[in-house]
Order: sequence, then C-alpha cells, then structure tokens
Amino acid sequence: MSGGGRQVARSRDDEVDQCWCVFDIEWPKNHPNLKQAIRLAQEHGIRLAISNPCFELWLILHFEDQTAFIGTKEAESRSRKLDGRSGKRIDPNQYMPRRHEAVRRALLLAQRHARHQSSCPDDNPSSAMGELLAAIQGLDRTVR
Repeated sequence: MSGGGRQVARSRDDEVDQCWCVFDIEWPKNHPNLKQAIRLAQEHGIRLAISNPCFELWLILHFEDQTAFIGTKEAESRSRKLDGRSGKRIDPNQYMPRRHEAVRRALLLAQRHARHQSSCPDDNPSSAMGELLAAIQGLDRTVR
C-alpha cells in the first residue's frame, strides 16, 4: 500500500478510464495504514480490490464457497490443496473456466456483508477481485 501518491497521480490522467489498487489484509496482522489507504483511494476515485484475509481467498472461491472466517495461513493451505500447486504460481487453465463462479461467490459475500453492515477489515472473508474482473471483462455483476 505504499506509493499512494503514484496511484492518485495516475488516476488523474485523462488517458486512464479506471484506476484500481489490489491488495490484501494479511490477517491477523492487518496493514497499519489500511483505513488511511481506503480513505485516500475513495477521495480520489480509485477502486479497490481488497481480499480479506488474503489473495488466496479469491483462489478458493474459484472452487468452493467460503463463508466462515478464515485466517491467512489456512486460506493459503486450502487454496493449494484445491488446485494442487506447491508454490505461488497458479495454472490459468484451472482458474479461467471457473472465474464466473468465483465472481458470483465473491458478490454473494459482498451482499452478505452489506446486509450485516460489516466493512473492511471486519468483512472476513471477502474479495473484491470479482469487481475488478467484472470491470475488466465487462461481466454482469448481478448474482443469480
């Protein structure tokens, strides 16, 4: 989340349609400037794709629902078991066909958090990666 000034400057560029910052919470430590970064982004029209607790939650959502609180280590381990990888590199052939389902699951989590009025960082599990993917690919953001 460092370098917020660069994102703000880039978001003002007339050639930029949208500006996004992608990061995760890394529970249980959380980033010390999380609320400040969120506020700065909102003030400058920068969209956020935050995964809580970590990016691996987004990977899990490609394979199955995750509605209960989950820690970073558990999410990392579970995502590796689901796709069979041993390191950080993912196989796009496993994820691309499942991306629409991952978007649907992420949107359902967002709706659930909205109903309960929970927001970052109290919205574990959550991932706005589906919003980013929907913006990039022009996907339907309604949940069916």
